[in-house]
Amino acid sequence: MNILVLNCGSSTVKFQVIATDADLIKSDGDRRLAHGLVERIGSQCLITLQADGQRPIKRAAPVRDHKSAIDMIVKWAISPEARIDGIQKLSDLQAVGHRVVHGGERFRTSALLDDEVMRQIEDCIELAPLHNPANLKGILAARELLGAGIPQVAVFDTAFHSSMPETSYIYGIPYQLYRRHKIRRYGFHGTSHRYVAYKYRRIAKLERDQVNAITLHLGSGCSACAIKDGLSFDTSMGFTPLEGLMMGTRCGDIDPSIIDFLVHKEGMSIDQVDALLNKQSGLLGVSGLTNDMRELLDEEAEHQDRRARLAIDIFCQRVRRYIGGYLAEMGGADAVIFTGGIGERSPLIRGRICAGLDCLGLTLDKGRNERCQGDEAGLITEEGAELKAYVIPTNEELLIARDAFRVVSGQTAVAA
Repeated sequence: MNILVLNCGSSTVKFQVIATDADLIKSDGDRRLAHGLVERIGSQCLITLQADGQRPIKRAAPVRDHKSAIDMIVKWAISPEARIDGIQKLSDLQAVGHRVVHGGERFRTSALLDDEVMRQIEDCIELAPLHNPANLKGILAARELLGAGIPQVAVFDTAFHSSMPETSYIYGIPYQLYRRHKIRRYGFHGTSHRYVAYKYRRIAKLERDQVNAITLHLGSGCSACAIKDGLSFDTSMGFTPLEGLMMGTRCGDIDPSIIDFLVHKEGMSIDQVDALLNKQSGLLGVSGLTNDMRELLDEEAEHQDRRARLAIDIFCQRVRRYIGGYLAEMGGADAVIFTGGIGERSPLIRGRICAGLDCLGLTLDKGRNERCQGDEAGLITEEGAELKAYVIPTNEELLIARDAFRVVSGQTAVAA
């Protein structure tokens, strides 16, 4: 089955076309047929389109809205210009899988999209006002452009974390606020954490309920997840993606009273404080330079920039804190797994995070760590290390395609 995977942001549409079915999933033989990105929707857009095995097509063109962007993607995909293997006409696209950020407490697994599911996604807009509206735009556009004959599936970032116990997701505030407004920890990056847990299971030859690991999705956004008996037991992001680890521009954990302090001392509005904590903090805020970890490492190495080093050190310390906390919370684990742009491609950061974790049984192998910075999964600890560390590249789009196939085929989308 050929699945069109759509990830719609406020001004972007990322897409992949993936061929998958039951046999391909079993053998890990799913094939990415094409991928691309439309950026800056609403103005002169930057467009990248590429069929696998072909040279990328890059151009600029005005794209008015998400519907126009998806229309352009679909028309390109079925055109002779694209030369996508097995895709020649609209009916060759047999289902659509959508990334949806927030499913609230309603969605514990991926769901076939119909009017009722759409309504419930709309009900979650107040929980994810920056993300769910864009996701819905993509769903509505695909429905209108492709017609009712092509089934569509929503895959929720929050669904994997729906297995957390109350002790992990209830905040220490009056309980009636949870009952009235559903204020609780939801967690995000669930599709990524679920995927790398699956790949680790394949590598270690384990059954799902034998997986006890800490997964670290480190990129522009960062989150940690404690996976116990194959299920999400706790995660660092909370009611919103702002909580937890320090990130590119997000502050992560802070004392909530800082918000009131800034309102009074700086004369800031709540919206201004929200923007400061989400878009001007983290690596960018501490360094005063950039939110890009690669650039910070270069500044530290070339110019011994004190604040670049400080930002990196805080970033690594916060990750270590969560590793130690989750090991205590879970009663131990078998592996720590790095993924995301930083986690997959920065041996320096992995090394600095793991420094001092020998006391927990994690002893890094320097050579293995330095060699592991590509698209292949790899073990980066010494032979015999009690707590193993792996680098496993994430592939959220593949998991979305697999879930779309499973749901359309009448299966329950719980496995990776």
